[in-house]
Amino acid sequence: MGAHSSSISELTDNEYLRRLASAEPVSHNDPFWNQLLSFSFATPTNSSDSRLLEEATESICKSLINNNPRTGNFAALVNVFISRTKELKISAECQNELFIWQAHNALFIVRCLIKALQSHTSEEDLVMHFTYSPVTPGSCQVFIVMESESEGGSLLEDMVLHLIHLIIEVPLLDITYCIHLEAVTTLMVLLAAQLHQRHVVRDGPLYHLFTQGRSCELASRLVKALMYHFIRQERCPPHISSPSAHGRGSGLLSGLASGLWTVLTLGGAASGGKLATPQQHAEGSSPLANQSLLLLLALMNLSETEEQANPYRRALLSFHNTQGVHTAPQEQPTFQINFNSLYTALCERQGTDEATLFLYLLLHQNTNVRTYVLARTDTETLVLPILQTLYHAEQKNSHHVYMSLIVLLIMSEDDAFNRSVHEVMLRHVPWYTERALSEISLGSLLILVVIRTIQYNMTRTRDKYLHTNCLAALANMSAQFHSLHQYAAQRIMSLLELLSRKHNKVLEQATQMHGASLGEDGNPSLPDYAQDLTVIEEVIRMMLEVVNSCLCSSLQHNPNLVYTLLYKRELFEQYRAQPAFADVMQNIDTVISFFGARLEQAGTGLSVDQVVDVIKQGAILLPKDRLKKFPELKFKYVEEESPEEFFVPYVWSLIYNTAVGLHWSPRQIQLFPVDCV
Repeated sequence: MGAHSSSISELTDNEYLRRLASAEPVSHNDPFWNQLLSFSFATPTNSSDSRLLEEATESICKSLINNNPRTGNFAALVNVFISRTKELKISAECQNELFIWQAHNALFIVRCLIKALQSHTSEEDLVMHFTYSPVTPGSCQVFIVMESESEGGSLLEDMVLHLIHLIIEVPLLDITYCIHLEAVTTLMVLLAAQLHQRHVVRDGPLYHLFTQGRSCELASRLVKALMYHFIRQERCPPHISSPSAHGRGSGLLSGLASGLWTVLTLGGAASGGKLATPQQHAEGSSPLANQSLLLLLALMNLSETEEQANPYRRALLSFHNTQGVHTAPQEQPTFQINFNSLYTALCERQGTDEATLFLYLLLHQNTNVRTYVLARTDTETLVLPILQTLYHAEQKNSHHVYMSLIVLLIMSEDDAFNRSVHEVMLRHVPWYTERALSEISLGSLLILVVIRTIQYNMTRTRDKYLHTNCLAALANMSAQFHSLHQYAAQRIMSLLELLSRKHNKVLEQATQMHGASLGEDGNPSLPDYAQDLTVIEEVIRMMLEVVNSCLCSSLQHNPNLVYTLLYKRELFEQYRAQPAFADVMQNIDTVISFFGARLEQAGTGLSVDQVVDVIKQGAILLPKDRLKKFPELKFKYVEEESPEEFFVPYVWSLIYNTAVGLHWSPRQIQLFPVDCV
């Protein structure tokens, strides 16, 4: 780096980097720092370039790690950055672009060195490197630990505090965009020690720094600032719409233009993803918004202990809307934010894992957000992207599919939501390609997609939890089914037909193999097909309960479902003889018998419309006491014990795959299997 470095290949021989890593101490007020930080090197923004940078500077980083205990040059660099952050706000107001860019460069080098320290030393040694100061020439070779200039804290903690203050207080302008992005990325890299651990971290200096340190006092403000970055979705600043806009000059200013352009438009995936074109990123993403959301998820999923609550999660629990009535006036709000803007951002980004996970956390943990979302009259803007994710499940991360279903399950716990989805009519659903859908309600589309997900799971993933959540969502909505589309009614019967065929096939196998498979004690073992039989029967039972719930609660409003029941009446004959289904079949039999008799009285040769008219008239005449009352089907989502065992690896797999400009060696990842993400 330095004023003349412009490519990765030149870094190994760069005189300024070599001096930084040498055995020569450099004072924090040495003019050397201005020379070092005036480089025209474009910051890497994709995994491949980041890996090349790490490989090119590996020898320099190792030299610094070896020499730093005697020189304290790393701490001096950190102090240089801290001293400059104190003037960033004024520099932004004065449009001092050069000063801001040098501060950004200082932070970029600090972040690269922290990452190198994580790769080559332990977490404890990394923390120690912040404490070393120069050894006086001629003195005995004892490493000197430097105290922080700030009373009561370490240099590492001071740096974290200044990074947080930068994110919170420095205005987000075109000239400060890059340093905001670098501050967020540096905090994320500090937390990335979790990647190198097999288990969820619940102890250690970096963990305690974020959960017990002075930064906890800023938790609410940091969460609010990161949420604002996500909400605003700031893209490439207008004056850097093209590298050519800055001419073909050389030196710092050319590097500044090139670096900003690269950072703002080329944020590729962090693990083997294809490098996007400037046009794609300028139109479709915001590196700062994406990185801020990833950091927010990492902070919110820091594990809690009995002694220590997660301050970032607590901040998420009770923030309020800047407009409207608060639903929990007894709680002291941590901060206020515009829910309408938050809702819009969530809807626009639902195609991504991280936005769906964030939506889940908000709905599950913040009563104010959940009440607001469920009260919206434009529910389709949020639900349609979620349904599209489920429809393309085979192309999505399995965790993304799972979280999308959980979101629907949480929303289906609200009866008003279950009613409202049937009031929203859709003229066209372009991504639903199996059949052209016109004039279908959002509720009927929701049923179609959930049933399709069940069928997909039965033939592909065979995930019991996926089945459970799909069925629970259908069950919650069943009492409010209204004016079901004929195709939705048909798919309910098609699922029962599929289940029946699978049930009969497995039952036939079980009959043939009865007594042939013995365990070690001579008793029959329970082979896989017998376990499959139990699962299939449970799904059939639940689907019959869904149909029964609809008939009991809203038969008059669902003539298409009754029509399909009559058309497929022979399907239910096999269920009548099975004790497991006998009780729930009573009402279905009553409906089939009653309407079957009405149709016989109406005569033969009726058209579909005439049959539907007979059903509508009969639904009015059917005495309500003819149908047996059952307890209302209601399921509530509850997180399993130790949810962090699922969420922490999930969040860090997202960071590993999508963080802008970061690369981690797959060989060093311990938290999750790299080939599975």
